[in-house]
Amino acid sequence: MAIKVLVVDDSSFFRRRVSEIINSEARLEVIDVATNGKEAVDKALSLKPDVITMDIEMPVMDGITAVREIMSKSPVPILMFSSLTHDGAKATLDALEAGALDFLPKKFEDIARNRDEAVSLLQQRVIQIASKRASMRRTAPMKPAATTPTASQPAARTPIRPATSVAKPSVATRFKASGKKYQLTAIGTSTGGPVALQKILTKLPANYPHPIVLIQHMPATFTAAFASRLNSLCKIQVKEAEDGDVLKPGVAYLAPGGKQMMLDGRPGSTKLRIIDGGERMNYKPCVDVTFGSAAKIYSDQVLSMVLTGMGADGREGSRMLKGVGATVWAQDEESCVVYGMPQAVAKAGISTEDLPLDRIAERMLVEVGLA
Repeated sequence: MAIKVLVVDDSSFFRRRVSEIINSEARLEVIDVATNGKEAVDKALSLKPDVITMDIEMPVMDGITAVREIMSKSPVPILMFSSLTHDGAKATLDALEAGALDFLPKKFEDIARNRDEAVSLLQQRVIQIASKRASMRRTAPMKPAATTPTASQPAARTPIRPATSVAKPSVATRFKASGKKYQLTAIGTSTGGPVALQKILTKLPANYPHPIVLIQHMPATFTAAFASRLNSLCKIQVKEAEDGDVLKPGVAYLAPGGKQMMLDGRPGSTKLRIIDGGERMNYKPCVDVTFGSAAKIYSDQVLSMVLTGMGADGREGSRMLKGVGATVWAQDEESCVVYGMPQAVAKAGISTEDLPLDRIAERMLVEVGLA
């Protein structure tokens, strides 16, 4: 049975264009369109689509308000369309906080090398988030609700669940510290990452004992707004990384979109190097690049984790970290928006723990001796 999609936009041209792209994929079917947020809410309740694509700026009711209404009445995976501007970034983050699962630029060719790739990207995003519909129906949206940006990734097919022997803690599990010593925490993520990072970082105390480097697949115009939002919500300091930043305990450094973030120096006096993204790189920023440089400087004293996201970025960087004795964890499948990046790490036998999102911060605090 095809995935049923409701397309919402006040532009007849954009509605038609998105509908044509979606309908050209055999697994997808546009069942209706809506021209404003109020109409979207009404049709979401009556038609019960599997996925909704939603514009942000619309008459009668804007997209962010519509997302809140839909998520409170009949939760469904929602893919937002956004402009790649600073204001667009802030509005998109508001939509994700309201409960939308993912977003793409309104000109989604901006994150693809050609039209065919752009078409495939949109189709695959819809297919990916549709897989979350059942779990969204079972649970009410979180407060602050949210979930995911990432517009700088290539398309990927729905991942298959691998057999794995990695232990998965239950709610009753009491964590125990491994006894290892750390000087750096490194976190890589993609689709679903903004909400995942917010859930984790807001639970960390101001005296978190070492620096944190964050690699989130995100357009260049979004990372500053995202870092600012996290900083306003967290007890630790969060900033968009700048070239030459000296790593300090209790500060999280978010890799800027469109660039690569590398670590340089030695433990205790490490600086960040922000370099050109590289034409041949699929991901800008790239988790593998940052993780690999962390392995060279900090060796076994890195606490790292790979969270929700499409593709396999982070697997090779995690392999390098494991090779020098560092700790690597992966987010579990059930709590991921897209179980791609964590799956790649777990399937390769690199991660030592498979953790649900709502317990990762707790596990971190135990591991670094703060709980």
